[in-house]
Amino acid sequence: MTNKNVMVVEDNEKNRKLMRVVLKAKGYSVIEATTGEEALNLLKEQTPDIILMDIQLPGIDGLTLIRQIKADPGKKNIPIIAVTAHAMKGDEQKILDSGCDAYVSKPVDTRELPVMVEKYLKK
Repeated sequence: MTNKNVMVVEDNEKNRKLMRVVLKAKGYSVIEATTGEEALNLLKEQTPDIILMDIQLPGIDGLTLIRQIKADPGKKNIPIIAVTAHAMKGDEQKILDSGCDAYVSKPVDTRELPVMVEKYLKK
């Protein structure tokens, strides 16, 4: 079992629940935010080991939020994996260019997600 903290930034309750169940089953602690603003507030108080970021969020969108996190010297080394329905040609590169370490398209593959989280936690 692990004691790593994973922040899930996702406005859709079903997607958040799916990621929470999968990650907790693998022993991760899960911190949840439903908006970019909520994520920024949580990041003032705690530093997760990795962030799973939806791109389409109400208010501050995921790409803007990623840039803000990566601009913070105390948070810039946190791996961020985009979890998004944006699957058009060019979207993946745009997401990676924003500062994301990796990209996972929705619907989330519940077998692949913990493998990817573990991969980026080991870096």
